[in-house]
Amino acid sequence: MARAHFDVKKQTGFTTIALFCFVMLYAPILTLVVYSFNAGTSIAIWEGFSWRWYESAFANEQVQDAAIRSVIIASFAAFVSTIVATMAALATTRTRPFTGITFIFASINQPLMVPEIVTGVALLIFFAIIKIETGYTGLAYLLIAHTAFCIPFAYLPIRARLENMDLSLERAAADLYATPWRTFRYVTLPLLWPGILAGGMLAFVISLDDVVITELVKSAGQDTLPTYMLGQMRRIMTPEMNAISTVFLAISILMVTVFFLLNRKKS
Repeated sequence: MARAHFDVKKQTGFTTIALFCFVMLYAPILTLVVYSFNAGTSIAIWEGFSWRWYESAFANEQVQDAAIRSVIIASFAAFVSTIVATMAALATTRTRPFTGITFIFASINQPLMVPEIVTGVALLIFFAIIKIETGYTGLAYLLIAHTAFCIPFAYLPIRARLENMDLSLERAAADLYATPWRTFRYVTLPLLWPGILAGGMLAFVISLDDVVITELVKSAGQDTLPTYMLGQMRRIMTPEMNAISTVFLAISILMVTVFFLLNRKKS
């Protein structure tokens, strides 16, 4: 007797549970966006439509400083981590399997497997020792921490792109006496470029949104936009935080959408 085909979508309660999960996930976000246009000072009582809090956020010098610092850190982390991730992806896909490759994969992806708070505490202790020995408390610690944390996020789409690429073109270039560098420059890199862009954008978003590592590693006066918002939440909450969060959300959605489209692009 043939076994009936199992379809999870036809199971009792599937639609109800799915709708409940979507409502619980997106209703708070939708509420945040709506109340960012609230004319009053309350974050829970609607008092009319207004752009007041967006204007307040863009005119706030602390928000401007934190936003600029966030973009600088995220841009640096995305750029450096993408270069490192590209080299690591080439080294682990354009070679024959060798002893220790599993350990290399685990080392590269370690920030994904270890809870972020553990990574943050480890960096805090490590950088504290350096600060005591050198007396330096600049922004370099945040740049290094974000770069190290973003490497696996950039590595995954780049490696996936390399693994799905047809090797026949690279082999043909080698058969035509192209050097490894010319093969990489004129064959591999153009085909790999969508994966590199996708990895860089994902790393940028991860760095831009990070709170835990930033909060533990930063020194005084080095707030990024997420840590600034966290600090404001401990004081008086106004719809200005909703406005900042909405802008943050829009940027993240835009970057992730571009990342998704680039990652789907065929060679």
